[in-house]
Amino acid sequence: MTILVTGGAGYIGSHTCVSLLESRYTVVAMDDLSNSSEESLRRVGKITGKSMEFFKASVQDEDALSGIFDSHKIDCVIHFAGFKAVGESTQKPLEYYENNLASTIALAKAMSEHGCKRLIFSSSATVYDGRNIVAPFAESARTGNCTNPYGWTKFMNEQILRDWAASDPEVSVVNLRYFNPIGAHPSGLIGEDPRGIPNNLMPYISQVAVGRRDHLSVYGDDYDTKDGTGVRDYIHVMDLAEGHVKAVEYAMEHTGEAVFNLGTGTGYSVLEIVKAFEKASGVKIPYVITDRRPGDLAELYSDPSKSAEQLHWTAKRGLEEMCRDTWNWQKNNPNGYEGQRKDD
Repeated sequence: MTILVTGGAGYIGSHTCVSLLESRYTVVAMDDLSNSSEESLRRVGKITGKSMEFFKASVQDEDALSGIFDSHKIDCVIHFAGFKAVGESTQKPLEYYENNLASTIALAKAMSEHGCKRLIFSSSATVYDGRNIVAPFAESARTGNCTNPYGWTKFMNEQILRDWAASDPEVSVVNLRYFNPIGAHPSGLIGEDPRGIPNNLMPYISQVAVGRRDHLSVYGDDYDTKDGTGVRDYIHVMDLAEGHVKAVEYAMEHTGEAVFNLGTGTGYSVLEIVKAFEKASGVKIPYVITDRRPGDLAELYSDPSKSAEQLHWTAKRGLEEMCRDTWNWQKNNPNGYEGQRKDD
């Protein structure tokens, strides 16, 4: 069976390629490399001992999509490609709406034209109406009233794909709502390598640990949480990757649209993550408290019981392993895949 992975060279995409190849799927990866490196896919091959075909192209490129579907019998698509930073989306909303929505529409059109009926979509817990419901969030919780444009693009994409599935009884769409992926492959060969200044907590912490950043900025310590800092559901990226393999299996057996949380069900605060990383690495992480970021919520963690029951998937790796594997990746790759970035 052949799986097309859009955004396959990215953080979650590359780890998912590992899990797919190890599960004996044939993988075709597509990525425009705007926020990723082809080196990650070379290392996926080193980890797995298996090869896959790679196309450098944007998912908005309809000709490129048609070429891939014309030359390969694609059985299922996992769609990761898209802009993903909450804070940046509040500064560049038009770019986020254009990129994230247009790419999904182009992909679904290409799939329809080529008879490919199964799609796993990389959604987000930001679709939940976190201002009016209390964690833990189950899939049945109210969505919408999103706090940032990134979340709205995920919300809108879910609806686009839900409507597509409703229009064709043979279509299977699985919307996976991620919580906060961190960690890296235990080999230390692949991990999170953002361009420029990281927008997410763990890569920022790890870059402080190797001296690429002076200190960590903690956005707010006056939330109604255990220590005043934001609480999130952090999940090891390899657990997340394995969840996608289970979603492919589900899509092969079910039609229509389904939605699943991929999280641990446990919330950790920013300062708890800092302390856990310090313990795993032996490195002190200096930090300063600064203003809250627009669009951030106090607490966001999952109820993952539906995934356990229907996908037969649960997260297996704990916070210690998440921090250990992050540090193993960063200390062995202090400047990421390609050495010191010009934009750093």
